[in-house]
Amino acid sequence: QVRLVESGGGLVQAGGSLRLSCAASGVTFSTKTMGWFRQAPGKDREFVAAISWSGGRTNYLDSVKGRFTISRDNAKNTVYLQLNSVKPEDTAVYSCAAKSGLGPSHIGDEYTWWGQGTEVTVSS
Repeated sequence: QVRLVESGGGLVQAGGSLRLSCAASGVTFSTKTMGWFRQAPGKDREFVAAISWSGGRTNYLDSVKGRFTISRDNAKNTVYLQLNSVKPEDTAVYSCAAKSGLGPSHIGDEYTWWGQGTEVTVSS
């Protein structure tokens, strides 16, 4: 059974930093593209970042480029999202997802497995 478990969310002041983690089990992690998505209250789910199985390719939402960094450690079956210079509009539940295939896609429907999410709240 595939399981993705996020951690690291919390309350942070605008301009601050957080690191989210997503630990995977029940899946051959090193062959999966991993993505982070977020959903703010009353809004649709939004792509944030994705990373290819090797870590060699990444993809970001324009509004987080230069502030957020996605990375992975295949030895630990874990993907990370480093959030720097956060803004109130980054407030959301952040979920990780996994898919087969090579490309770090921004399309949520391409992802097969999803975590439950971790909440990030940015205060102004």
